[in-house]
Amino acid sequence: MSHKKSEFLYLLPEELVAQTPLPQRHAARMLVLDPSRQHWSDRKVMDLPEYLRPGDLLVFNDTKVLPARLLARKVTGGSVELLLDRLLTGAEGWFLSRSSKPLRPGMAILLPGGERADVSGKEEMRVCLHLHGSSTWAAILETHGSVPLPPYIQHEPDDLDRERYQTVYARHPGAVAAPTAGLHFDEGLMALLRESGIGTAFVTLHVGAGTFLPVRTENIDEHRMHAEVADVGAGTVSRILETRARGGRVFAVGTTACRALEAAGVSGKLAPFQGETRLFLYPGKPFHVIDGLFTNFHLPESTLLMLVCALAGTEFTLAAYEHAVRERYRFFSYGDAMLILPPVLPVPQQ
Repeated sequence: MSHKKSEFLYLLPEELVAQTPLPQRHAARMLVLDPSRQHWSDRKVMDLPEYLRPGDLLVFNDTKVLPARLLARKVTGGSVELLLDRLLTGAEGWFLSRSSKPLRPGMAILLPGGERADVSGKEEMRVCLHLHGSSTWAAILETHGSVPLPPYIQHEPDDLDRERYQTVYARHPGAVAAPTAGLHFDEGLMALLRESGIGTAFVTLHVGAGTFLPVRTENIDEHRMHAEVADVGAGTVSRILETRARGGRVFAVGTTACRALEAAGVSGKLAPFQGETRLFLYPGKPFHVIDGLFTNFHLPESTLLMLVCALAGTEFTLAAYEHAVRERYRFFSYGDAMLILPPVLPVPQQ
């Protein structure tokens, strides 16, 4: 069955888009969805352990956001705004670029600090830039870049964004957008989960600039996902298999952790995975690894909302979103959260 992009539209008042984080990471509200019973509950993020069982496993994305937005100029003097999509090597990466005239292969640009980069390739809206000299893109971005806040956040990034648009467990630099479901977790909540007997594991998926791009085809079967680099290690695979063997449940923290896990289990058998994924999960696509999902609220007609609808059901999910709008939940990156509970399996007949 084919699906139309317009099936995933909902109306959101602009004032519900959260512009700044709450004073405490764990202070957000949490809408709990129970698809099996077609029921939802208004709770708080700190209530999360109440919905988990000892022996359940939460899987987090430990990517680290780079200050991925950079202002440069052409050798002819025109300004260029760059947004990192993903790094290929220390000296080469793909960027979204914005300038009065598009960059073309063979052109050179001048970077802050005096470094120079050449345009070595172009693909749709992206350009591949190769550095000259001994510096690396990571070093240049850390020194001269700014936090790549999403376009719906209206203020210029500041020191608070540097701290709060990053998870407390971020370890591996490479993302240009935060895995925002993880922004709700602080040391206090992580300790509470440990005390409750909830296990934790980590994957890495470097969120690319493509996460901000809209679906451009009305028939979503024709949409091609942007490539992202994921790493699901053998240790995490073992933790998941051990959890399953004990009868525990696996919850992904965020759609990025979900996509990494499902890429590792797309064949139906979970195995370590390292490489690019373009996995697109939407209604009708199966989930092989996760049982439940902790996530934020997502943009209308976005691939992330389509993933949530695939797990919880489109009609039920959109009805819950309408409830969240009525109850004045805060939306998107700095907003409130949603917990999707696993289905309740029928008791086998004796």
